[in-house]
Amino acid sequence: MRTHLFLLFFFSIHTAGIGQDHGFPFGQVTYRELELKKYDQDTAAVALILDEFGEAFVDNYNNHNIIFEYHAKIKILKKAGTSYGDFEIPLSKSERYSEKVVDVKASSFNFENGSMRETKLDPKKVFTQNVHKYMDVTKFAVPNVREGTVVEVSYKLESPFISNFRPWEFQADIPKMNSEYWALIPAHYNYTISLKGNLKLSKDESTLIKNCFTPGGQVFADCSRMKFGMKNIPAFIEEDFMTARSNFLAAINFELMEINRFDGRKDKITKEWKDVDEEMRESTRFGVQIKRGKDIVDTKVEQLVAGETDPLIKAQRIYDFIKGWYVWNDTYGMFSESGIKKAFDSKTGNVGDINLSLIAALKFAGLEAEPMVLSTRRNGLVTEVYPVISEFNYVIAKLNIGDKVYLLDATDRYYPFGLVPVRCLNGKGRVMGTDASYWYPIKSSHREKTVSVYNLKLNDDGAIRGTIQFTFSGYDAVTQRKQITKFRNQQEYVDDLVNKLSGVSLKKFELDNPEDLKKSVVLKMEVEIEPDNRIADQNFLFNPVIKKAWEGNPFKSAERLYPVDFGVPVEQVTILNLEYSPQFEIEEIPSKSGMTLPQGGGQFVLDFQNASNKLSMNNSLFISRSVFASQEYQHLKDLFNHVVAAQQTELVIKKKK
Repeated sequence: MRTHLFLLFFFSIHTAGIGQDHGFPFGQVTYRELELKKYDQDTAAVALILDEFGEAFVDNYNNHNIIFEYHAKIKILKKAGTSYGDFEIPLSKSERYSEKVVDVKASSFNFENGSMRETKLDPKKVFTQNVHKYMDVTKFAVPNVREGTVVEVSYKLESPFISNFRPWEFQADIPKMNSEYWALIPAHYNYTISLKGNLKLSKDESTLIKNCFTPGGQVFADCSRMKFGMKNIPAFIEEDFMTARSNFLAAINFELMEINRFDGRKDKITKEWKDVDEEMRESTRFGVQIKRGKDIVDTKVEQLVAGETDPLIKAQRIYDFIKGWYVWNDTYGMFSESGIKKAFDSKTGNVGDINLSLIAALKFAGLEAEPMVLSTRRNGLVTEVYPVISEFNYVIAKLNIGDKVYLLDATDRYYPFGLVPVRCLNGKGRVMGTDASYWYPIKSSHREKTVSVYNLKLNDDGAIRGTIQFTFSGYDAVTQRKQITKFRNQQEYVDDLVNKLSGVSLKKFELDNPEDLKKSVVLKMEVEIEPDNRIADQNFLFNPVIKKAWEGNPFKSAERLYPVDFGVPVEQVTILNLEYSPQFEIEEIPSKSGMTLPQGGGQFVLDFQNASNKLSMNNSLFISRSVFASQEYQHLKDLFNHVVAAQQTELVIKKKK
C-alpha cells in the first residue's frame, strides 16, 4: 500500500454560478455504449463504470452543510452485473443531526426494436431505512435493468457534519474507465488530504477562486478548487488473508485539522495526543467509567482474590469472572454505551462496557492494567501521525505483570486468558497510560495449530482400521469449541466432522477438554476406512491426506499489490502411520518434496518412508509470520500450490500375486 500525504491547504467553496463547466450531461447515452459486449481490459467484468463524477462543497446558505453531488453511468455486461442497478447510500446521523439524499435521478437505457429506450426511476420508489442509532440508508432500484443495459444515476447528499468532508473512492468491485472528483472547501477550513492505494492520479489540479464563500451574504472568503481524476481503473479484487479494503483501495480522504474563524479565532480540530489523553481520562464514557467501575465490582473482586498473592492467578480469576458475568451484545465500541453500572446490573453490554469493567476490576485488585484502544481488522488501520480518535472502534486491556504483557478481551467466553480475537490483531493500539498514551504492537504469541495423527492398519480383507486423533490448539481450539456448540451434542459434532473425511466410518470417539480453555481440544476416534477408486481385483488407490485442510490455493491472482495478512502464524501437521498386510505392496512411494519461504517465513514438507510393511508420512505446513509483503506473494502462491498438490497424492496399493 502507498499512502501519499499532501501539504495542508486552505480550501474554499464555489458559489451557485460556479460548477456548470464540469461533469457530463445526464441522458446522453450512445449507441456504441449500448452495443458494448465486453471490456477488453477486464473480460471477466460483470459491469463497467463508463464515467463517474463527484463534487463536494460547503453550502453558502444552509448552515454550512457539506453538499455532495454524484453522477455515474454504468454498463451492465453480464447477467451477474444487474445488481449494479440497485443502490444503497449510507447516511450518518447523531442524536440531533442527520444526512439526507435529495434530487435522485436515475434511468436505464436499453436497445429495443432497433432504437434506444429510456426507463426512468419513479421518485416514489426512493426510500430511507433506519439501520441503527448512527446510520440510515437510502435505497432505490433502477427499473428495467438487464444484461446490456446502461444505467445512469445522479443524486445530491446533504451532510451537517463539516468535520467529515466527503471522501472519494476511485476503485470499486468493477473496473472504471473514468472517475473524477472535485473538492471545494472554504479557505478557513484547513484539511489534510491523503491519497491511498497504489494507483496514480491522471488529474491533480488546484485553482484559486476569489471571494466565493459568502455565508450570510456579508463575509467573503477566497477558495481553492481541487480536481482529482483517474482513468482505466482496475477492479479492486478482495482475496483471502487481507485486512480492511479501505487500507488498500485507491481513494482520496480528508481530515479536518483546524477552523480559522472570521473573527480571528482558531479552533484546532486535530489535537495532539496529550490533549486526547486528557479528554479520554475525563470522558464520562471512558476514564470516568473505569474510576466508577472499581466501586461497582469491588465486592466481587475482593471475594475472588482474597488471600491470593500471585498477581497472575489474581488476573486470571478476574478475567474469567468478567467474561462469565457478561453476555456481549455483539456491538463494538471503545466507549461504554450505557455506563458500567447499568451494564453490570443487566449482565450485558458492548465491548466498551465489558472491557472497561475488566480494567476497573484489575485495577481494584492492585494490578497494572491499562486500556488500549484499537481499530479492528475490518475497520482499517489508524493514522499514527496525529490522533484521529474516530478511527478507533474497540478497547481491550493491557495487563503488565513483571516483564510480561498480556492483552485481554473478555467479550468472548471461548477465549482463554491472554488470547485476543483475531479481529483485534491489526497493527498497533494506543495505550491510554496513567501519565501519557503510547503505541503498542498488537500481536499474539499463539497460533492456529492442528496436529492430526493417523494410526491405521490395512487388513487382509482390504479394509483399513485404526485410530485418528486431532489436537486443536490456540485459535484452532477456539474455532472447534464454537463449532461444538452449534450442535445439540458431541455425537452430532463428531458425525459432521467425519462426514467431511473421505470413506471414513466412525466406530467410537472420545472428546477431551471441550470446556477447559487452558488445554487443547483433543478428539480421538476409532474408525474404518473403505478405500474408494478400486482399479482391479483388490487393487486400489489410497489418498493418505484424509483430512483436506485447503479446498484450493487461496492465492489465485497473478500478482498482489497489498500485503498478505494471516492474522496469526499457522501450523498444520499430519502424521500417518499405516501398517499393511504382507499380502499387499505399495507400488510407488512419492519422493520427498517441499518448499521453504525466504527470511524464515515458513515451510512445507511432504515426506514418505516405507519399510517392513509400514508406511509413514509427515505432511507439515508452517507459516511462521502473520504478515507478508506483496513482494513475497509469489513465494506464498508457490508454497500453497505444493500444499494443494500434496492433498491429491494417490498411492497405488496392489495385492501380491
